[in-house]
Order: sequence, then C-alpha cells, then structure tokens
Amino acid sequence: MIIHNDIPILDYDSDQNAVIMPSRHEIPSFPERAVFGFLGDVIDKFARAEHAEVLTYFETITKMFPIYKLEYKGEAITLCQAPLGGAAAAHILDFLIGNGVKKIVATGSCGALVPFEENKFLLPTEALRCEGASYHYLPPSRTVRLNETAVASVEKTLGELGVPVERVKTWTTDAFYRETKAMVEHRRSEGFSVVDMECSSIAACAEFRGAELAQILFTADSLADTNAYDERGFGVMSMESALSLALECVVRL
Repeated sequence: MIIHNDIPILDYDSDQNAVIMPSRHEIPSFPERAVFGFLGDVIDKFARAEHAEVLTYFETITKMFPIYKLEYKGEAITLCQAPLGGAAAAHILDFLIGNGVKKIVATGSCGALVPFEENKFLLPTEALRCEGASYHYLPPSRTVRLNETAVASVEKTLGELGVPVERVKTWTTDAFYRETKAMVEHRRSEGFSVVDMECSSIAACAEFRGAELAQILFTADSLADTNAYDERGFGVMSMESALSLALECVVRL
C-alpha cells in the first residue's frame, strides 16, 4: 500500500517486494548471525587472520565488500564491513538479510553530545530519523526504536563480560558538516546524547525485514562543547575491542 505525501521522502510503500530484490539464488545462504562493523579495515584484517571463508562480494561503484563466514565458539557467523552512511549501510544490510541473516550486532563509533569520555561503550535504544534511508523501510515517524530483545541480550552479555555500558538515544544524521551549534544544542535538549550516521537506517531496514538488530556504539569525537569541537582519537582505540564484543554478543543473541 502506498502512502502519498507532498514531501517526496515521506512517500511510503509497504510492499515487501521490489523490482530489484536483495536475495541471490546463485550464492550460498549466509549464517543467521552476523556482525556488521563500521570499523575501517579491522574487519578484513581480522577475517584474514582467522582464515575466514569469503562467501561472496557485495559489489559497489567504489569498492568490493567481502562477505565472510567465520567459525566463532562453535557458531557460524556472517562478518561484513559496514560502509559510512545510512543509505549505503542499509543497502548492504538488506542484502545480508535477504540471503539468510536474521540476527545482527552492528558496531561503530558515534559523536558525543554530552560529556562522555572517549571510547565509552553505549547501547542505542532509539534513533532520530534525520536521514533518508529509513523512510523507504518504515512509515514516517520521528524515531525508530531498536529491537528490545536484541538490545537486552547485548546488554546482558556485556554485563557478564564486565563491560560498563549505558543505554542512549542517538541522533542519526546523513550530513556530517551540517551539525550546527544550534542543532547540536537542540538535539541535546531533546534527550539525544550521541550522534551517528547509520543507526536509524539499519534499525528500520532490520525491522522491515523481520530481523533482530542491536548496535554497540563507542564514543569518538565530542560535540559536547559546541564552542570547541574535539576530534579526540575518533575512537580508533576501541575498534578491535568493539569487534570482539560484537562477536561475543552475537553468539548469544
């Protein structure tokens, strides 16, 4: 059913079928559990070190994304690098789900809107839909909530591992250079304590396709002081730890 709106991005069609579908009959089905990491080259380095099997490649105009099959603690895991930006990330995630993935732990960095120290682990429970991709998967709304079953499972696992974690609401934007001083202060006043570029997109995609998704964020740069933006270390020191935690969480999801 199509919902029409004068604003094009708010036009919505609930039909699960499309002219181009993400499933591919010529490739092997992917393991049901997946780690989807916004972690630079950490995913590929880890996969090579662990002799992970390359199931196929997701081909884009800029690069090829290997889709790995990893054996981890007796479980087969789909492992894939996630690209920057909600539209690109949802594109690959839809492909993963369309070819067998059902439970996902995503992980990546975020900007702090409040005085969080760098490399703090956080669990988003709700994401502001300040991007475009989510509106192709879910009807218009202000936010999307992440799957509570998946969030609670990840929270429990991190607790058992002794990793301090805090639930947060995140502002998902697709315009890094449009995080103005006034808008940062406005989002903070609404209760959003971090900003990212993919969470609402991938959460909407997963919900639409009936998959369970949670995301582990770690703080990178800081916008807490809008008069003195601080790049810090962009969370690079957390990337390997985030991958390890995501793997531990996904096997228990």
